Amino acid sequence: MQKIKVEYLYECTVVRVILDDGKANILDGIMMGELTEFLVSLKSKKDIKLITFEGGGNNFSYGASVSEHTKDKAGEMLKAFHKLFFTLIDLHIPTLAKLSGQCLGGGFELPLACNFIFADKSAMIGQPEIILGVFAPPASIMLPLKVGNAKAEELLITGRIISADEAKSIGLINEVFDDKSSMDAATDEWIRKNILGKSASALRFATRAARATFDFFMLKYLPEFSEMYVKEMMETHDANEGINAFLEKRKPVWKNC
Repeated sequence: MQKIKVEYLYECTVVRVILDDGKANILDGIMMGELTEFLVSLKSKKDIKLITFEGGGNNFSYGASVSEHTKDKAGEMLKAFHKLFFTLIDLHIPTLAKLSGQCLGGGFELPLACNFIFADKSAMIGQPEIILGVFAPPASIMLPLKVGNAKAEELLITGRIISADEAKSIGLINEVFDDKSSMDAATDEWIRKNILGKSASALRFATRAARATFDFFMLKYLPEFSEMYVKEMMETHDANEGINAFLEKRKPVWKNC
């Protein structure tokens, strides 16, 4: 079963990508691979002006697969996940995420990489990796660039989950809507007003220029943070204990090392 669905809209100038595994839209290795493979295929499609991401059902995504975060799998998982971000950077096609329900961990890092984020009031947003004894490499780069160090550090170090309204108040998302249907209608209007009348080529150059700093830090630090994650953090007791405790549905016993 494929874990993503794709639709071409507005005379094939906008691509709608739906995360849809029939459950919580977990970003596991299969879904990451499907997403990356599809995005790579867009490289040669010169008419694409926008890519939108959303979750099938009531949630965007509960996050990356925790079972793939274990010590023996973490390296491959991060490699596949981070390839998704490098592919988006290489495309320079504008991106927009539409959030409903749970948008957590890796399930928020994908929207965080987008140029625009819309949400309805059901959206709950956060990077709770710290609760599992680990950290979020992509978000550790993107959040400070998006909302500044003070708010980024609060979210990354506490793992606190916030509402769509709070996320908008700190500049993390662009717009909040009452429900999913009103978000869909407003997104359609926004695309018609702000995207469709523009050159796809010009949009890519504008995105490339506007994101120069963002892309620089992602390309520089994401490989470094990946190595820190695998070669340093996953060698600690607590990182493995946090992941295993989650999988075993028990409270972790920290040794602080």
